[in-house]
Amino acid sequence: MKHDPLSHMLDHMMSRRQILRSGSLAAAGLLLGKQLGRASQLATPSVPTAKAKAVIQIWLWGGPSHLDTFDPKPEAGNDYCGPLNKPIATNADGIVISELLPELAKQADKYSLIRGMTHGNNGHETAAYIVQTGHAEGDRLVYPSMGAVVSLMKGYDGGYKGLVPPYIVLTEPQGRFSEAGFLGPNYKPFATGGDPSKIPFAVQGIVADGISAKRQQQRRELLHRMDSLNLALKNNNAMLEFHHSEEGAYDMILGDGAKIFDVTTEGDKTRAWYGNNTFGQSCLVARRLVERGVKFVTINFKGWDSHKQNFQTMRTKLPQLDAGLAALLQDLSSRGLLESTIVWCGGEFGRTPKVQWEEPWGGGRGHWGRVFSTLIAGGGFRGGHVVGASDARGEEVKDRPVYPWDLLGSMYEQLGIDPDAKFPRMSEGNVRITQALTGEIKSGGRLREIM
Repeated sequence: MKHDPLSHMLDHMMSRRQILRSGSLAAAGLLLGKQLGRASQLATPSVPTAKAKAVIQIWLWGGPSHLDTFDPKPEAGNDYCGPLNKPIATNADGIVISELLPELAKQADKYSLIRGMTHGNNGHETAAYIVQTGHAEGDRLVYPSMGAVVSLMKGYDGGYKGLVPPYIVLTEPQGRFSEAGFLGPNYKPFATGGDPSKIPFAVQGIVADGISAKRQQQRRELLHRMDSLNLALKNNNAMLEFHHSEEGAYDMILGDGAKIFDVTTEGDKTRAWYGNNTFGQSCLVARRLVERGVKFVTINFKGWDSHKQNFQTMRTKLPQLDAGLAALLQDLSSRGLLESTIVWCGGEFGRTPKVQWEEPWGGGRGHWGRVFSTLIAGGGFRGGHVVGASDARGEEVKDRPVYPWDLLGSMYEQLGIDPDAKFPRMSEGNVRITQALTGEIKSGGRLREIM
């Protein structure tokens, strides 16, 4: 695993995460030395009132088609909608979505759709960076993702005391850019690895695939019997601190930390409700994480880069998205968690509105950053609304553009983070959480319609 120590532990104490990553719980040499301080802290001269406590980001890696999901255009004809030409009504007046999303149609009163998302970039890496950081490309700085900023402000520097890290990715990072940016590796997400649809869910460094908890405990006892350094220095203060951290690390492996990821405790009915696949079970784990205080969870749902055979891909991916996301929204709502949890679902861009029927694409769709759709729910955002619109063929923004810095700035506000605050330890420049509106940078404004 990557280096990501827990903050606000004793200065000389080795963190649980470091212990797990050291490769040996007996590596006492890693105890020495104080932390050198934070990569950055944020000044918040005008802090908004927090309505949300956490974010679940469902990242549709590769960019889903807006026409095939949340902005159907059957009237545009077969060259645009293909066989998905029968959109369905939702329980929110006037809102229709893809025919392959019947469960989400029943939950539309809980979410709003942003149909005017735009940034104009068609490159995966750059578009992902823009959408996830709220900053335009071209700056010499690499800005942190929203998850890293929330990890800083609401996690380590916000008094977070959770057993697992405040920023978690299920199950692997995108690999498109450095999520921590200039904040440094302490603010990278903890990537679980494994597959939550498998039993057990083999979370890296916490649940060892094929090794029972009993066997892990036996290994620990054997390690202690062989630990001559501990026997020689058992009254040493540094060793006492080490063992304090070791207890926390083993609590993460064998105690409550491991239990957070154990979806078998939910029962077969609940697991089936979410969907017995990687995405569905990731949604279930995400609910369990925010229920226990984790601040930012990203579900990296891969497979949306549908250059070829787009509609075959949609018939596989959309039912999984439908079941998992609908169950998540309903479950969060019934538990009283949706009002304090933002659910953000979307990708880096949309897909070409006109279907590429010719070979070698065979009915595929390319990249399209001019206009695309995003779903937002909970955390103080009102449901049952549509913000913005694309034109008749879904090619351009027709009404109310929303740029990534507008969206992220709105979510920051709901979290009680000033989106216009600066990173004061940066030596120069207007280094803000979200994009400064200077030069050619455009903005449609924050999402006041649904805040």
